Amino acid sequence: MPLSVSLSIEGDTTVIELAGELDANTAPDFHQTIEKAAGHGTSTVEIRMAGVGYMASAGLRSLVFAQQKVAAHVTIKVVGAIEPVSRTIRTAGLDRSIVLSDE
Repeated sequence: MPLSVSLSIEGDTTVIELAGELDANTAPDFHQTIEKAAGHGTSTVEIRMAGVGYMASAGLRSLVFAQQKVAAHVTIKVVGAIEPVSRTIRTAGLDRSIVLSDE
């Protein structure tokens, strides 16, 4: 299943909305959007993942890539990830540096 990626600005938050599967084939599209998001200079990058049904290790690498691309003071927030995806993020320990939210 392809990955749909959209980018918008809501106040001081850059919103990236994902839908589909985040794997090695689709991660490059996400990376391009992360690079665009990093240039906006907002204080939060919110990654809405409610529409992501599967995330492979490439998705975890993408989240690490996002951490590396944004400024140190920028909060990265993953919103609405389904349980298997949020569990993968927690198991990898990324929940210590990325905010997970059910919103």
